[in-house]
Amino acid sequence: MSKILSPTQTYHILEELNHQPNKKLGQNFLIDKNIVKKSLTLANVQPHDKVVEIGPGLGTLSSALLEANVLLYAVEKDSTLADYLSNTIKPNFPNNFHLLTADALDFPIATLPILYFDNFKIIANLPYAIATPWLDLILSGPLPISMTLMLQKEAADRFCAKEGSKSFGAISIFLSSAFKKSNEHKVSRHCFYPEPNVDSTLLHLEKLPNPFIFHPKTKELIRFFFTQRRKQIGSLIKQLPPSDNLTSWLNFLSSKKFPTTTRPEDLPIHMWQQLDFHLSV
Repeated sequence: MSKILSPTQTYHILEELNHQPNKKLGQNFLIDKNIVKKSLTLANVQPHDKVVEIGPGLGTLSSALLEANVLLYAVEKDSTLADYLSNTIKPNFPNNFHLLTADALDFPIATLPILYFDNFKIIANLPYAIATPWLDLILSGPLPISMTLMLQKEAADRFCAKEGSKSFGAISIFLSSAFKKSNEHKVSRHCFYPEPNVDSTLLHLEKLPNPFIFHPKTKELIRFFFTQRRKQIGSLIKQLPPSDNLTSWLNFLSSKKFPTTTRPEDLPIHMWQQLDFHLSV
């Protein structure tokens, strides 16, 4: 595996680039080789895998992936870092490293060709600011066969939250309908430079055999419900224009012992999937 940059080396490279880590872009660079190895192990990286990476930064994870002989499609918003990667890593892997300088919210799977849409993995150290909107885009499809994501612990807890918990929300519903959590690994804040204020979680997710993808209108409605998560479902629906589809869904919920007094956070995921079915009729 490629040599992992130490905090001092990372500092000097950034100094040479005249680059200050951008907090808004979540630029905390990984400096622990064991975490890099753990990422590849959890993702079960194999030669010739097609991999998407978000925010490669100084290329610590990218280098390890490329040395494992994957076909890597990466998107980096910071032009200074993208130029650095183009000058240092790209020459060593001219055929396997495909780097796009752009916003991951505009290109959530970088420049991955359609040919690979049914068989690719995502491995990424996700910037906190874009974690939820980026994941929301990914869950609209095409879906990767797995995702191995470095996330701030709070985000990881929210993504995998179960109904009845304070962290349960719209993104929990969308994610758990398409993926299952197969593993997670706690990551100390000391594994990054500069050191963030919170610890992280390395989360491995695998696509379900029959993933459920919500329609855009259903997702919008579910997000609305969770903006007022402590209100009752019946009260929230009264704020919306009259709808036979929503009335039908409410009747279905009642038949399954979920009265109109149920709060959004207490409704199981399969009942939210039923909302999608009822809105599609």
